[in-house]
Amino acid sequence: MLGYFCRRILELLVTLFFVSLIVFFVLKVLPGDPAQIILGVNATPESLTNLRNELGLNQPIYQQYGHWLKGLFTGDLGDSLFYGKSVSHLIWTRLQVTLPLTALATLLSVAIAILLGTYAATHHGGAKDFGIVVLSQLGMSVPAFWLGVLALLFFTVKFNLLPSGGFTEWGINPLNAIKSLILPVLTLAVIQSAALTRMTRSATLEILSQDFVSTARGKGLKEGSVIYKHVLGNSLISILTLVGLQIGQLLAGAVVIESVFHLPGLGRLLILAVQQRDLQLVQGIVTLLVGAIIVINFIVDLVYSWLDPRIRLS
Repeated sequence: MLGYFCRRILELLVTLFFVSLIVFFVLKVLPGDPAQIILGVNATPESLTNLRNELGLNQPIYQQYGHWLKGLFTGDLGDSLFYGKSVSHLIWTRLQVTLPLTALATLLSVAIAILLGTYAATHHGGAKDFGIVVLSQLGMSVPAFWLGVLALLFFTVKFNLLPSGGFTEWGINPLNAIKSLILPVLTLAVIQSAALTRMTRSATLEILSQDFVSTARGKGLKEGSVIYKHVLGNSLISILTLVGLQIGQLLAGAVVIESVFHLPGLGRLLILAVQQRDLQLVQGIVTLLVGAIIVINFIVDLVYSWLDPRIRLS
């Protein structure tokens, strides 16, 4: 296990290093002068030169990358060109919205998917199985923004049960912060659980057809014990594969839901940074998102090896 873990850690570090290279150099070749963006079109050549020197833009590219890479390890990603604040501070304030949104939506979607997918598989071929399959297909076809608008119309406009948008900071009113996240979480969970339900159903059906399940039933075990002890544990690897991918999609793609519900999350900040050509901020957010996806998949790989030790030998 230790050898497998060390090998995976080395692969993780190498991957993160190449990701940092790609993000840094791709953004450097994009058109646009940060000094010109800050000072405006009426800036004098002297003021532009002074600002470029102050920002380190006149240094060789490898030195700029070295300073930026050092900042990644120390948490200093520079200052936003548009907001004039620390990039790390801006990202952290927005993560306080995006992280709970992603975590709660993931947990809820997994709970829904395991419940419905297992139920459909154990009632394979019946009307209940057919109904769940149809619902999951509809969930995979519905755009997230459309479902979000429907949720607003139903829960906010018609019944006035939940806020229509915005976000109250956790330190000011935690209860209102939770209320602000209920509709976005439900919307994301419904969308994400659709594909996960199909995966859970398929994985469960495959395990149910195995000989060891028939043996467990032949020993007189109750059906609930067979499903819980023998079927779910063996189908988790297939389920985890999709869960790991979905967490990355939620982190990178929550901008749609954040826009619908006017949440000040990381996705909206990235869109604003792109529109304002705030390359320093774009660089920090993209690096964080890509790095988070890689780390999540690394964790999923470790969980794989724990659930199925044969993976460590492959």
